[in-house]
Amino acid sequence: MRQGFTALKFDPFAHVHYWYGEDLSANGSLTESQKQLALDVVRAVAEAAGPEVAIAIETHAFLNGPTAVEMARRLAALKFNCMWYEEPALPEFPDAIADIRSKIPLPVCVGERVHSRFMARPLLERRAMDFLMPDVTRCGGISELRKIANLAETYNVPIAPHNPNGPLSTIASAQTVAAIPNFFRQEFMLKDVPWRDGCLSHPLPIVNGFFGVAGPAGSRFDLKEEVLRAHPGIRQRPADRPFYI
Repeated sequence: MRQGFTALKFDPFAHVHYWYGEDLSANGSLTESQKQLALDVVRAVAEAAGPEVAIAIETHAFLNGPTAVEMARRLAALKFNCMWYEEPALPEFPDAIADIRSKIPLPVCVGERVHSRFMARPLLERRAMDFLMPDVTRCGGISELRKIANLAETYNVPIAPHNPNGPLSTIASAQTVAAIPNFFRQEFMLKDVPWRDGCLSHPLPIVNGFFGVAGPAGSRFDLKEEVLRAHPGIRQRPADRPFYI
């Protein structure tokens, strides 16, 4: 907040899933203690951030339908500034998402797993979301993101590109949304790797929570390939952290 950002996103159910070592059951249910833990986490974040900060609640489609509905209603009872409730079901089930949306008081956002405008179309036709969040690295690149945005505009749906990725994705997303009329917000990984800006010719032009696209600082970047080669991106799961599939 001190850096000027006016919204944030996190997954209170991931705290249950990963950090506390409590597995979500195979059918997407939660125990009452897990539900209460998620509510406590959201309440704590909302109190710390303040009412002027919009909070997006991620679910990663971990929850089954009844649980997703129940948790959305219980979250709404906290009366915090909720920007959206994300991925209450997988995008392959647009009818299920639309059904959940009709039963809950929170705005719904989906789209990070939408791979083309053809996959976005049934979600839009069924009015399954309030916000659509295609990811430039998954949906077919800049051109397809632009086409998805154009399609969403005909349904009066705002675009908020998904982007828990590196600086190239941030640059591509920012340049794309600067050219679409139904842009809402751009997701940005604030706490990236320490060498994020080091792999670019100059740091990302982010000031007071905004990415400045005008001028060379926002539109002309060169990659430092030697930095990328030094960080091949091999991931290893921490030995002390449980992981469930």
